[in-house]
Amino acid sequence: MIKLFPLLALSAAVSLLAGCASVPSGPVIDRTLSARGQSERIKYIILHYTVSDLPRSIKLLSQGDVSAHYLLTDTEQPFFYALVDESRQSNHAGLSSWKIYNQLNSASIGIEIVNPGFVETPQGRVYTPFKQAQIDQLIPLLKQIVARYQIKPEHILGHNDIAPQRKQDPGPLFPWKQLADAGLVTWPEPSRVAARLPLFTEQLPEIAWFQRKLAQVGYATPQTGELDLATRNVLSVFQAKYRQARYDGAPDAETAALLDVLTSPLPDMAPPAVPGTAPVQTPAPAASASAR
Repeated sequence: MIKLFPLLALSAAVSLLAGCASVPSGPVIDRTLSARGQSERIKYIILHYTVSDLPRSIKLLSQGDVSAHYLLTDTEQPFFYALVDESRQSNHAGLSSWKIYNQLNSASIGIEIVNPGFVETPQGRVYTPFKQAQIDQLIPLLKQIVARYQIKPEHILGHNDIAPQRKQDPGPLFPWKQLADAGLVTWPEPSRVAARLPLFTEQLPEIAWFQRKLAQVGYATPQTGELDLATRNVLSVFQAKYRQARYDGAPDAETAALLDVLTSPLPDMAPPAVPGTAPVQTPAPAASASAR
């Protein structure tokens, strides 16, 4: 008599193995669809200075908790160290905000530039200029990153822009105008600023106006109506970027004109209204002969 039990057991084992082989070992993912409502994770570029020499900058940014995606050297021929892949988060921004965004580490690329920052002297802080060779390396990298992620000009910022109460970098000697000339950052049109200056010289807006305008640009600004220390800090950061000859944090006509141009869309149809003054009445055009 032929014993069938071993043959049946072998057949069952083969069937079981064949069934196991057809079951996926992980989740089944169909990647043929793509949602319309999505965007790049990276929306900002944040610029810093290291306040250190090159060896210490490398050590701090590669071996400590603080990091950056790129480190630009101050060597005779500057170059970049790529310290963190762009797909990953680096810890460079800290407590930060710009417009509706907070904690910008997760949405930004951080670039550190080797520069000692400033020294305190009896005459006040003295900042160290950036080498032109560094800026010549920085601008092409910025253009590449902007192209990769479609970053808006108003989203290329300094560390002090996003943390005005605690940071000064990249400082008042950083050449923002060169970045503007390269089409990378927003810049107030000088002719529009000059046109507005007489109005604000005649009557300076209230502090609440400055606070609203600074917040409209993007700065985290108190809305107290008072010229407190926090508001002065934000004004100083703004001035150090757009009016580098004087950045004392005092509200003045030129700062008002710069703010008004940056927050006023083109075309420039009418002079701005200053709080407390009657709006300018534009006379109605005379009817044409054909319309009579």
